[in-house]
Amino acid sequence: MTVCCNIFGDGKSISGFQFMENWAWILWTILGVLLIVAEVFTAGFVLLGFGIAALAAAFAGVIGFGVSFQFLIFLIVSVVLTALSRTILDKYFTHSQELKSGVDSLPGQIGTVVSASKGALKSGEVKVYGSVWTAYPAEGEESLTEGERVEIVRVQGASVYVRRIDDRLPEWRKPAALPGENSQEIK
Repeated sequence: MTVCCNIFGDGKSISGFQFMENWAWILWTILGVLLIVAEVFTAGFVLLGFGIAALAAAFAGVIGFGVSFQFLIFLIVSVVLTALSRTILDKYFTHSQELKSGVDSLPGQIGTVVSASKGALKSGEVKVYGSVWTAYPAEGEESLTEGERVEIVRVQGASVYVRRIDDRLPEWRKPAALPGENSQEIK
């Protein structure tokens, strides 16, 4: 019975178990380091929690707590860190932006009109990333003029719908006048 209740490692246990109490912290440390290193090769933050729990149990062994208490520390820290890794860490680390490629990446891209609108449908051509697409003005837009810059609003089949973008720089982006360029120069 003293084997189970020897929480503080007072030395009143079976000789084999006494050896275990004296050296358990080394085993916990080795286990902790191995688990943390193994986490580098896996995903999910599971082994990291168990590795930290093993190091916490090793610390409990170093300061004199018995093996039973070390197992209790390992169990509690493992449960807490596993719960945290499933909730908090997953919330912050597993959301990845969906990578768009091909036609899905076109909406929002900027292109140049290479052929002005013609005909009843006002179809023209827009060059985006080196590819020329049949383009139509988006709803509410007027005919396309060659050379103007447009933003792709949507893709439908092999055609794109575009709207004009304003190429003018906002006031805050305009370069400042150099001294001597302005007739109202402050003297």
